[in-house]
Amino acid sequence: MSGKIGRNDPCWCASGKKYKKCHEAFDQKLELLRQKGLPVIDHDLIKTPGQIEKIKESCKINIAVLDYVQEHIAAGVTTEEINTWVHQETVKHGGIPAPLDYEGFPKSVCTSINNVVCHGIPCEEEVLKEGDIINVDVSTIYQGYFSDSSRMFCIGQVSPERERLVQVVKECVDIGISKVKPWTPIGNMGHAVHVHALENGYTVVREIGGHGVGLEFHEDPWVSYVSEENSGVLMVPGMIFTIEPMVNMGSDKIFTDEEDGWTVRTEDGKPSAQWEVMVLVTEDGCEVLCY
Repeated sequence: MSGKIGRNDPCWCASGKKYKKCHEAFDQKLELLRQKGLPVIDHDLIKTPGQIEKIKESCKINIAVLDYVQEHIAAGVTTEEINTWVHQETVKHGGIPAPLDYEGFPKSVCTSINNVVCHGIPCEEEVLKEGDIINVDVSTIYQGYFSDSSRMFCIGQVSPERERLVQVVKECVDIGISKVKPWTPIGNMGHAVHVHALENGYTVVREIGGHGVGLEFHEDPWVSYVSEENSGVLMVPGMIFTIEPMVNMGSDKIFTDEEDGWTVRTEDGKPSAQWEVMVLVTEDGCEVLCY
């Protein structure tokens, strides 16, 4: 990038500043790290200040939709009702539900109950019962910008074992957030998440992870939560990705429903839980954009 723009030209990030006063040093650091053989994301995955503000507007809608679900979810509600809430609330705020028709997905939200790991498809026949745990995964497009987050909900009085699983997964996400530091490998974050899950007697799904997001629904990098320390791309300011470990009470083995092609379940039938947040890497850590 630094070889394609003059030092006194306007910066590529549209800040209005001269390149030398804005991103020149940043680009030089990226190039130096790349020359050293360190894994660095493509420059076009680094969001500009203008893009970040638009993404934050999308995130506001996503958060509002999940807040609505949180206020209304209860035993006796069908997952199809949740789908209707999400669709109507998203549209009411000026957004578009990102999952709807994404690669053929038929609904506006993913609802994953008990042993469903992710990508559960809402339907009229699926009624929430006392003791269920459910992940509601909401994703929004607003003026072409994407947001993505999910929350776990305990329906009525759940067993201590399920309640603890939900709590530990939330702790995993919080630990992941604390490990997002600029110019360090993303594997450090995933490793810390994995260690906390293992220490509590759980396993973490290996095949499905997080992802970059903002300008598209799913961008690079793919984010693992069973990674080794000092592995993966470097986290750099302006990078946005999700932290969304899927933690199982039993084995980490999973399978995808052959009939619908979407619903992912635990192989042993034991419960799974997931929280998802969307973070922006900053100069001194990260900012949680969506939760």
